[in-house]
Parts: sequence; structure tokens; C-alpha cells
Amino acid sequence: MAEQQQQQQQQQQQQPPPKLQEASPHPPPAESSPTPPPPPPPPPLRFDPSRMVGIIKRKALIKDLAAVYHAECLSHCQHLLQLQSNWDQPFIDVTEDSRKETTRPSKRVKKLR
Repeated sequence: MAEQQQQQQQQQQQQPPPKLQEASPHPPPAESSPTPPPPPPPPPLRFDPSRMVGIIKRKALIKDLAAVYHAECLSHCQHLLQLQSNWDQPFIDVTEDSRKETTRPSKRVKKLR
């Protein structure tokens, strides 16, 4: 009997260990329980005229809001244009000192030869 046990141990050592199933990201397919078919798509919605009233009102509000934004944008653009034109004009500081510093033409004109 001891010889039989030794032979079994040698056979077990020679055989590779059984592979364990690796955890895969995909679950194994369940063949025993088939998946139920997907539910049928819902029927198309019928036209409801009462919903159109709300849509038309929202559209009018959006148009009003766009008009307000447009008017505000135009006013800002006009203001910027005015500031740009003011920037191009030379800056003149009129003070009393500047009047005194202006030179007068000489009373005697030099003769040219």
C-alpha cells in the first residue's frame, strides 16, 4: 500500500496543477436562463395642439429677449465708437498759463537780401 501511495504522489507531482478560472471582465454567458426580449418601443406620440400654445409663447419670449440683447449690444457699440473717436482727437488743455506763453510776431520784419 505504501508503494501505491508513493506512485500516486509522483503522478500528482508530474501533472500540472488544475488551472483556476481567471476573473474576466466579461461574465460567462448564462446559457441556462435566456434573456427576455427587449420591450417594444413606445408608440409615436400623437399631435397635441395644446402643447403648441406653450411652444409659441416660449418662442415669442425668446425673440423679445434677443431684441433686448441686440438693443443693448448696439448701445454699447455706439458708446465704444464715441470713445474711439474721442481718443483720436488731440487733447487740448486750455488754461491761463498757455495763453501767456504764446509768442507774438515781432514788430520789425527782417529784410531779406
